[in-house]
Amino acid sequence: MRNLLYLLIGLFVFQQQAIADQYFNVFSPDKKLQLNFYLSRDGIPYYSLNMDNASILKRGRLGLQIASGDSFDQDFELDRIDTISKSEPWSPIWGEEKHIASDYIQMLVSLRQAKFQNRLFQIEFRLFNNGMGFRYLFSDTTVLTNFIICDELTSFPLSADHKAFWIPGDYDTNEFVYSYTKLSDIHSLKERKENDISFKSPISDSTVQTPFTMKTKASNFISIHEAGLVNYPAMNLDVNRTDFSLKCNLVPDPHGNKAYLHSGDRSPWRVVLVARKAGELLTNRVVLNLNEDSKLKHTDYIKPGKFVGVWWEMHIGKSTWAYSKKVNWNHDSDITNPSGKHGATTENVKRYIDFASKNKLDYVLVEGWNRGWENWYGSGLERIFSFTKSYPDFDMQGISDYAKSRNVKLIMHHETSAAVTDYEWQMDTAFKLIAQFNYGAIKSGYVGKIIPRGEHHDGQWMINHYNRVLEKAAASNLMIDVHEPVRPTGLHRTYPNFMACEAARGNEFNAWSLGNPPDHETILPFTRLLGGPMDYTPGIFQIKMNAYDPKKSEQVHTTLCKQLALYVTMYSPLQMAADLIENYEQRMDAFQFIKDVPTNWDTSIVLDAEPGDFLYMARKERDQANWFVGAITDEKPREFLLNLNFLDPEKKYQATFYRDADKADWKYNPMEYEIDQKKVKSGDKMKIKLAPGGGCAISILEIKN
Repeated sequence: MRNLLYLLIGLFVFQQQAIADQYFNVFSPDKKLQLNFYLSRDGIPYYSLNMDNASILKRGRLGLQIASGDSFDQDFELDRIDTISKSEPWSPIWGEEKHIASDYIQMLVSLRQAKFQNRLFQIEFRLFNNGMGFRYLFSDTTVLTNFIICDELTSFPLSADHKAFWIPGDYDTNEFVYSYTKLSDIHSLKERKENDISFKSPISDSTVQTPFTMKTKASNFISIHEAGLVNYPAMNLDVNRTDFSLKCNLVPDPHGNKAYLHSGDRSPWRVVLVARKAGELLTNRVVLNLNEDSKLKHTDYIKPGKFVGVWWEMHIGKSTWAYSKKVNWNHDSDITNPSGKHGATTENVKRYIDFASKNKLDYVLVEGWNRGWENWYGSGLERIFSFTKSYPDFDMQGISDYAKSRNVKLIMHHETSAAVTDYEWQMDTAFKLIAQFNYGAIKSGYVGKIIPRGEHHDGQWMINHYNRVLEKAAASNLMIDVHEPVRPTGLHRTYPNFMACEAARGNEFNAWSLGNPPDHETILPFTRLLGGPMDYTPGIFQIKMNAYDPKKSEQVHTTLCKQLALYVTMYSPLQMAADLIENYEQRMDAFQFIKDVPTNWDTSIVLDAEPGDFLYMARKERDQANWFVGAITDEKPREFLLNLNFLDPEKKYQATFYRDADKADWKYNPMEYEIDQKKVKSGDKMKIKLAPGGGCAISILEIKN
């Protein structure tokens, strides 16, 4: 009856406005959001979105153009509109919450094009209390069996000249520093220099990447992204600096085509998140809720955890990925002339395994174990690495046995250097080898221009590759951590072995460039992380790089305590303790927080937040009573009042505060910290001071009898 009532109301409105547009609307479950659908007299579909009776998105065009010219963009007639209310709560096997609600109104609009044999085209909308998603369904199997998308006309007309956090549009990299400007001031030039690294964007000077987050004059927040990116290119956004509308910009292939589809396919969800205050963005689960349930039959091998590894020592120049100085073009021959600085040796990896085992860390990452690193960067070779042959000084079986004896698993690195076809050829054998040695996960990488040439990191061809890797890894009971990929779109719900990825400017930039500014980590949770977890590699204790070379001026742009707080504010189920073992051994009192903090949560609460300025979060450990708090700031010192009203009033707790020392400063005195302990209970309040570029990490552990 409810669905019939909606349909009758819609048809009544159609009759009343037959001379102008046909019009239909639905409201979110809490009645605060209003979604409107229009069909013009020319048969062009449009939509708009209101919140609290105010416009969020004005009338935006819908539709696509296909290469044959008979496009899905006009000459439509309404076939029917179906609506239904749904509640589909679910529980992820890992994540920021143990239980996730999913309540929405679904509206399925069915349109027909009489001029093309009455061809059917559908638009599916889902309206939540805190956002919406819509996608295109190509469901007619009799009229059009396969086709090429040459443009997507989807637009997001904003109601005003909002301020936005943005990085320039690019088809191959996300590793930019964020800007914060009005929409009218966005100028992402075709060539721009981010610190000392030059990026050349193939897109126009007013294109940005998603998630694209904005703040309105009313202090509401809007973020535009996508969900369920499968068999389709990623979406950038073209910004009209005059009328403040955004238009979908799809990543092309070498021929300029955007997507190759078949009847029965569907587009990704186009997502609009809304929040009345900043913290609500961080607990918004619309992107996850729009993805499909897990496709994996077996998930026992999926274990969130922490890891150390042979990684940072290469970035600071202590060791190398390559075994040899000599260029060797044949993976099958012996490698001679060792450099003497190779990092992934059996002896060195065992040292990391011992440290992980002693400190109850779950994994050890090994980079530079396999042959090919002498040739890799910028070579343009179509075959570079072997993913089955190790260097002479790395004993795969011996390391496997040693790690197993100490209850540690390895994360093996597969850097492809973007030679993707070569990786596809080796992938089955490589994954079987990793599984054979009982290693737990793969960290893959895609540095460089994609081979085959002309494809992009974010194009349909590569999207299908990333998803194929997830499926093949699952078949071998392996977890995946991807670097240099497309930004995530919530697919870790469908493939829970997809633990984390980079897809942004990570902590490594601080080792060899001008680095990430102090506000960088206060922006990422409101932008990049809205799509999924990030392997940011926190936990650097030796902040200044001149400790390794007096000539170096690089440094991490945080205090040591802010590095600890990132384990709470930057979510990932796989968290790296990224620094050198010796740096941790000098400060084991601070390392205790890394040992204690979990990577799988029961509840997540945003205590206060303002993107670009500060973020204060509290999280409850999965299936435990323990809580952890992370507070970070930008370049400004701050003070906030911590209210422990989220604690269980029936329990007692011991709190340990890892805080900036009184004279700490990210630039001048970044490594000074103090550690305090006290018993606390629910309702206690205390002032927390943060140094410039600083942070505070707090473990609040239940006191048991």
